Amino acid sequence: MAKIPAAAVAAGGLIGGYTTARITKKRPLGGVVLAAAGTVAARQWREAAGGKTAAALSAAYVAGFAGSHPLAKKVGAWPAVFGVAAGVAAASWALADRRV
Repeated sequence: MAKIPAAAVAAGGLIGGYTTARITKKRPLGGVVLAAAGTVAARQWREAAGGKTAAALSAAYVAGFAGSHPLAKKVGAWPAVFGVAAGVAAASWALADRRV
């Protein structure tokens, strides 16, 4: 069975976490989705590109989550979430996924 690329897992975690929190109106539940996907992506990053790259991409994932909040005030919630998800996915592809 083919493995889902870490870029898709990370982007899906950011988008899925926001979607879950918005639909259920339970932010902690969105956080669970965000954390679960981040954990899976971090494991894949470590396997593909090593610990330092995994740490850097994990930091980008967390920064994307945190940065989407102030960005949403300027461009709207969905554009902010999609923008940071695309950024993290691009970084994941460039630093880890294309090596596999």
